[in-house]
Amino acid sequence: MFTGIVEERGQVREIGPARLSVRCRTVTADSPVGASVAVNGVCLTVVDREEEHLGFDLSEETLRRTSFSRLAEGHPVNLERPLTLSSRLGGHLVQGHVDGVGEVTLLERGSDGGAWMSVRAPERLRRYLVEKGSVCVDGVSLTVAATDGVSFSVALIPHTLDVTTLGTTRVGDPVNLEVDVIAKYVEALVDGRRA
Repeated sequence: MFTGIVEERGQVREIGPARLSVRCRTVTADSPVGASVAVNGVCLTVVDREEEHLGFDLSEETLRRTSFSRLAEGHPVNLERPLTLSSRLGGHLVQGHVDGVGEVTLLERGSDGGAWMSVRAPERLRRYLVEKGSVCVDGVSLTVAATDGVSFSVALIPHTLDVTTLGTTRVGDPVNLEVDVIAKYVEALVDGRRA
């Protein structure tokens, strides 16, 4: 489990058909081989660790369900180590299991240094996106500010733009989306009762 509070912005060192290597410093501190790390919201297992880099194996499933196919050497990525039982839950409960890939359709910078971003969500995820609900975009815990049934919008503060990859995101970019796990469980329970 994660919180969607990005700890570090790493940089892709190398990416191949089945392997991802990321330059980072903070997240390597206690991420031994076998540990989980969220990379742009995708829970991956550390398979190689050096002082300033982590390596991960990538399955075909991961490449098919995420925006990783657009990554290239030098691209920034959001990194977060898993939640511990003594951690503060500053964002929301995030599993690191991407539900789908959205597309940034609007990015308007404000005079205060923040921005308004809209993302077109896959149709099957739209029912989980509610105003003032939680959503994870490329590993960043955000609050849905508005939704029109096709896209949702979020307000990004200057700090979020500075410390995450959302500061370099452009219109047309694909982003990993994870909807609120609690909404999915409620839906499954209600559907189970109906059956």
